[in-house]
Amino acid sequence: MSVRLWSLAGNRQKLDGGAMFGNAPRAMWAKWVAVESDNRIDLACRALLAEGLNGKRVLFETGIGAFFDPKLRERYGVTEDRHVLLDSLAAFGLSDADIDVVVLSHLHFDHAGGLLAAWQPDGVPRLLFPNATFVVSRRGFERACAPHARDRASFIAELPALLRDSGRLELVDSTITPALGETVHFHFSDGHTPGLMMAELLGEPGVVFCADLIPGKPWVHVPVTMGYDRHAELLIDEKQAFLQAMLSRGTRLFFTHDPDCAMATLQLDDKQRFTVVDEHRNLQAFELTLG
Repeated sequence: MSVRLWSLAGNRQKLDGGAMFGNAPRAMWAKWVAVESDNRIDLACRALLAEGLNGKRVLFETGIGAFFDPKLRERYGVTEDRHVLLDSLAAFGLSDADIDVVVLSHLHFDHAGGLLAAWQPDGVPRLLFPNATFVVSRRGFERACAPHARDRASFIAELPALLRDSGRLELVDSTITPALGETVHFHFSDGHTPGLMMAELLGEPGVVFCADLIPGKPWVHVPVTMGYDRHAELLIDEKQAFLQAMLSRGTRLFFTHDPDCAMATLQLDDKQRFTVVDEHRNLQAFELTLG
């Protein structure tokens, strides 16, 4: 059995490069990405669409969307004022109502904001995807309900109640979930945020949605973390184990924030460091044979 995969563009961001690369010096990370005069770098908020996964149309993440008011949109460097993910779906003749399952690695606004309709002057948030089951890790959901002062601004205060009240929220405690069966296995990490959930589509070979454990190609290098990470040393240990497991079975990496690369194959370089090859800028009906 096989499924087809598409990478879908969402709204893009321009964030401070220093925040994105943690304690790595600018002299290093400026070699990896283009840097603007205000020190910001371009970031994607890319989603993954899977057609025929457990007989369903599944969307992995929704990006940042367009829910911010104009002031916050400028603060967080959101490039467009329209909901780009909805445009991307429409390009394939789909709407948010056509999605059966939405899988969210965590509920930070740049991953879950696309669940909401674009900002309107009345400021009332409205949940999209009226027919979808929302799959979130239990610990990730609990963190969104009771965030720490350090990361409270990363969450959308109204979102947990909207998801709960939809009656379509599925909280994940284990490696599988009823909505997706045995076709997707979940991995968990706490270094970025409690209960971060990476979804691995089991194939020959498979594809894993790396979320904020590995936002893009530069972060494949194990010591590189973000200033937004909750526990950098823990994340490094988790990343090492995760990448070793993915390498052992040839699982390809899907990046949500890399502006130029949607998917790549993992390998070791001549110094036994993780690196990537066979890069795909976009996925268009990419066929994945399920294992």
